[in-house]
Amino acid sequence: MLRLSKLTDYAIVILSHIARDNTHVYAALEIAASTGIALPTVSKILKVLVNAKVLVSKRGAKGGYTLARAPEKVTIAAIISALEGPIALTECSISQQGCGQASGCEIRGNWNLINQTIHNALESVTLADMVRPIRPQTATWGQEVLIPLASLYR
Repeated sequence: MLRLSKLTDYAIVILSHIARDNTHVYAALEIAASTGIALPTVSKILKVLVNAKVLVSKRGAKGGYTLARAPEKVTIAAIISALEGPIALTECSISQQGCGQASGCEIRGNWNLINQTIHNALESVTLADMVRPIRPQTATWGQEVLIPLASLYR
């Protein structure tokens, strides 16, 4: 099963909170209180997201954090990459050094196809999508979501 780390999950929660009102400058303490995520964890994630240029930090008495771009321009792929590194299901997709079988592997290119397809799908979802209310008749928890394969190749 493909899973994201808790830090990446928390980062998406934090960024979704900020994306709801991108005109507001959010302090780390305010984000921690609003999301229920511990302040040290929030601070760590905010630092990573600033370094990845997903967030901008402002110093001073009225300082804090805002999105570097509009929520429509911040993709889930960018967030995952900032916290997890390159999006890949296998180590050989990133480096041949991770697998002793890489030199003779006949399906390595196919893993790259799978990784690119997943990356494209994650690029198609933005923070704006994450904060948009879900209409009950179109999606419910646990309901299968179908994505046309052709839409993943851009």
